[in-house]
Amino acid sequence: MLTLTRTDATNPEFIQLVRLLDEDLRIRDGEDHSFFAQFNKIDAIRHVVVAQLNGMPVGCGAVKAYTNQVGEIKRMYMRPEFRQQGIASFILKELEKWALELNFKEVILETGKAQPEAINLYTKSGYQVMPNYGQYEHVESSVCMKKPTSLA
Repeated sequence: MLTLTRTDATNPEFIQLVRLLDEDLRIRDGEDHSFFAQFNKIDAIRHVVVAQLNGMPVGCGAVKAYTNQVGEIKRMYMRPEFRQQGIASFILKELEKWALELNFKEVILETGKAQPEAINLYTKSGYQVMPNYGQYEHVESSVCMKKPTSLA
């Protein structure tokens, strides 16, 4: 049975999943990993969703304020053996619902060209490519996307 738990960044299951995510990104990002890692600290994250399948933590994601009106989806991760089962879509929908409850009008995110499965997930979930924002503005390997929370 799949359960989604709303929690925060102190959750041990979230911390464990983020370690696995960082290991994966270290490989995918190569030389650029340290640049991206500086923007992926979890200490400022207050809104986390952890997915458990039959009690085992299999995926996670978070939303944090980018501005007063815009939430940013962060730290999305699925254990590889549980991908392609629709679980990430459930996590993302829960984060979008939470973002709406937090009065964000829009959610944005950054992913990388080296993460085609993530781009696929976001595209099929209604996200549209936008100009790279903030620290990603001139990063050619970044793909930034957005979605109004009213479509969540």
